[in-house]
Amino acid sequence: MDWTTTQLVGKSLPNGQDVKCRDRESAITKTDQGNAAKDRTIQISICGSTPLLWRSVDIKQSRDEVGVIGTLIGSLARQPRQNNRLGRPLEILKEEARLLLETGEATDVRHPDKSKKVSESGESHLNAVQLYQARLDRSYEEQCSLALEEKKAVLHRVMDEKQNSNEGPERAVRERLCSLEKSFSFPRSAMAVQLCTARAGFSHCPEELAFLAADWPEPRDKHSEARFRVYKDLRRKGFYLTAAGKFGGDYLVYPGDPLRFHAHFIALCMPMDESSPLSDILTIARLGSNVKKTVLLCSPRDPSDSQVEGDVVYSSLQWSGMV
Repeated sequence: MDWTTTQLVGKSLPNGQDVKCRDRESAITKTDQGNAAKDRTIQISICGSTPLLWRSVDIKQSRDEVGVIGTLIGSLARQPRQNNRLGRPLEILKEEARLLLETGEATDVRHPDKSKKVSESGESHLNAVQLYQARLDRSYEEQCSLALEEKKAVLHRVMDEKQNSNEGPERAVRERLCSLEKSFSFPRSAMAVQLCTARAGFSHCPEELAFLAADWPEPRDKHSEARFRVYKDLRRKGFYLTAAGKFGGDYLVYPGDPLRFHAHFIALCMPMDESSPLSDILTIARLGSNVKKTVLLCSPRDPSDSQVEGDVVYSSLQWSGMV
């Protein structure tokens, strides 16, 4: 029992007041629990047909608790002109997003439909732009003063170090310090700008709103259903999966976290009644041998077929040479 509730019940309150206090405490507790559950729910933003995770807490929770790996596709604010290290958002597979939504682990953040008119007027949009520009100018002035103070501190430290040396270098540093106020310049390109990625979206621009209008879920065919059933079955068995487009398959299958293990299998998903040319089978088997991985042909079982055990039938391929 809650301590506050215990104190309220233990006291002798007027008639009916103790019941109201208990009801109020119960409502507050339910509200707190609802807010905590909402904060722990992963929020998936749909851009076109691509599921994205923007919040760092969602990325960490999806990897630690759900086993969703994904791929970082955003640029870093301080290093935008490189692609060796990327940042948020995290792009996840459509099968990962569908499984998270079906299990209740996540909710999708939908943007307005293309046909919905944006109520924001041009005048309010102009006012928002002016306020944003004023905040940028104020931030630039603050960063200029901070950079100037840091430069002065460096010159003062150099002067202290040169006090015991000749007077010539110390005089030069002193003159540079005196003229620093007039000669110092702080370029705008070096200004730090806050990126509000926690609440991703471009609601101020009607064109970008139309671009972000999502068609989700996408129309499903036999191959997409086979991919989802295979992904769901392998995740239930404890494997980690990532995209395997560069290996000619649907998924790379890891026995544990990809940061600690190499992939053991290349999963190729196909319906049970679908035929494939022998040359394609040989090609994928030879590719799996070259990258030292086993190829898995994964076919979801027909629910009406009682002779096949399990939800998915797996067949492994290994290249052993020409006969």
